[in-house]
Amino acid sequence: MKNPKNIVITGASSGLGAALAEFYASTGITLHLQGRNRQRLEETAAACRSKGAAVHGELCDVTDAEATKNWLEKSDKISPIDLVIANAGISAGTGIHGEGEAQLRGIFAVNIDGVVNTVEPLLPRMTARRRGQIAVMSSLAGFRGLPSCPAYSASKMCVRALGEAWRGLYAAQGVEVSVICPGYVKTPMTADNDFPMPFMMNADKAAGIIAKGLAKNKTRIVFPFALYFPLWLLSCLSPALTDWLFSRLPGKASASPSGLRRIPPSRRERD
Repeated sequence: MKNPKNIVITGASSGLGAALAEFYASTGITLHLQGRNRQRLEETAAACRSKGAAVHGELCDVTDAEATKNWLEKSDKISPIDLVIANAGISAGTGIHGEGEAQLRGIFAVNIDGVVNTVEPLLPRMTARRRGQIAVMSSLAGFRGLPSCPAYSASKMCVRALGEAWRGLYAAQGVEVSVICPGYVKTPMTADNDFPMPFMMNADKAAGIIAKGLAKNKTRIVFPFALYFPLWLLSCLSPALTDWLFSRLPGKASASPSGLRRIPPSRRERD
């Protein structure tokens, strides 16, 4: 969608979500921003207001379906939403503790249920208006199940498939849907990774690429190409040929054995 005026962004208190909020912030723009860290969310809101945007911040958890629905319905009454970017997400890998059920379920709750909780309340309103755009945050990790981060790559694969299916389902009703698949972006989420991250990009540059792709209503906004192409090619090959290679990839840090509760915030939030 070109020139959206009323925008929802989840996971907006730091990282890519904050960069997207500041990219869109300007006079005449209304931003509805969600996060779980009050101080950082207020900092993002203040930066956006300094650029002339009207900002409404909401401290809530996207895994809480009722709270998220109430916030989105309230936001849509303030200003009918043109664009929703379901960006909030968490990441963890296998590390030395393995994945564990609590970690797996926690990642799915945020990365999958959180996207559904963000999109579903606005879909009936957008289809009734026959106008609106939905952007869901997947990842290059969503093109192949990765042994180094099983739940994360699986959740992002699910989001990618869901977004692409929504695009075909709702196009005739005037709603545009795009799937965002970034590679490594310099954010708090990647700050603790202790392995090489090729083609690392800063969040401001990534936000510009995403916004440009959304303005063109691209099905997939995938970057950087130099990382995407070989990963896509490998995903097309038989797992019998690639299992060994993917099993050798360096692992992401995992949660403690007790689950996600002790994952540092920098790895828990894409905000």
